[in-house]
Amino acid sequence: MFRPTRRALLAAPALLPGLAAAQSFPARTITWIVPFAAGGITDTSARTLAQRMGVSLGQSVVVENRPGAGGTIGAEAVARSTPDGYTLLYGSQGPMAAASAMFPALRYDPQRDFAPVHGLGASPHLIVAAPDRPWRSLPDLVAAARARPDGLTYASVGVGTSPHLAAETLQQATGIRMVHAPYANGTQALNDVIGGRLDVMWDYPLTSLGHVREGRLRALAVTDSARVRLAPEVPTVAEAGLPGAEAVPWAGLFVAARTPPEAIARLAAAMREAMGDRRVQEFFDGTATVLWPQMGTPELRAFLAEEVPRVAGLIARSGAKPG
Repeated sequence: MFRPTRRALLAAPALLPGLAAAQSFPARTITWIVPFAAGGITDTSARTLAQRMGVSLGQSVVVENRPGAGGTIGAEAVARSTPDGYTLLYGSQGPMAAASAMFPALRYDPQRDFAPVHGLGASPHLIVAAPDRPWRSLPDLVAAARARPDGLTYASVGVGTSPHLAAETLQQATGIRMVHAPYANGTQALNDVIGGRLDVMWDYPLTSLGHVREGRLRALAVTDSARVRLAPEVPTVAEAGLPGAEAVPWAGLFVAARTPPEAIARLAAAMREAMGDRRVQEFFDGTATVLWPQMGTPELRAFLAEEVPRVAGLIARSGAKPG
């Protein structure tokens, strides 16, 4: 017959509070920090998932926007938060991969200071051009850029953001160079391409496709390996003759390092349940986002281990510096 030792009996009460905490998580409202401004695709995506996750968790998940410095302000806030699972981060390429290569004084380490919870998904860019430009295809754009080194301009929402990284991917794949015009506001950047003040932009289908449909922009290619269901007529970069120029922005859910595994598992399960909801799927279908229901905690950790050095190399070769 098993008889617990005196040491085990003395240790048992110390384990009970942690066990109880794990079993009761979450016991209060959870804050999900989005390190970008309200109203964009990251914000609306987080709010859509947060509402459904709250149903699964039995507690509200409240989205809080903390924009600034390419997403690093919000990311740092989560890195420094209490590691209890009550503060989440909407992590993406900028703050989780590009920032470590761009900011030597970055006050967090994307792989050391965060615990991955679950992948969210990926949404490709459309490469869109001003309608009065002569380019009818991506090869036309590349040929024009080769003929005029540093003569063409492209807009983005800042150095190290996914549109900038996508543009750098094309430039490094083809050897062309264009002049980067970073904007603080994506709407203004898109308006300046529409108005002909800039030549081209990498943008989400959610915000640019309506302008394409109405003739205010011309879509040259999609940056994924497959066509976008919302715009099946737009070729991929590979179909346009430029394999290797694929660049697909991604996002995932993260918490501070040393968060209890039980809390991480609970959050990951809630994320998977949210992705299985028909209304959530319909929302993301409308943004051309491919959800990642199979990218759990270990898969996201492995993905980040490859993505951070890949993006760091892209930034280093570009010579880009934060503005």
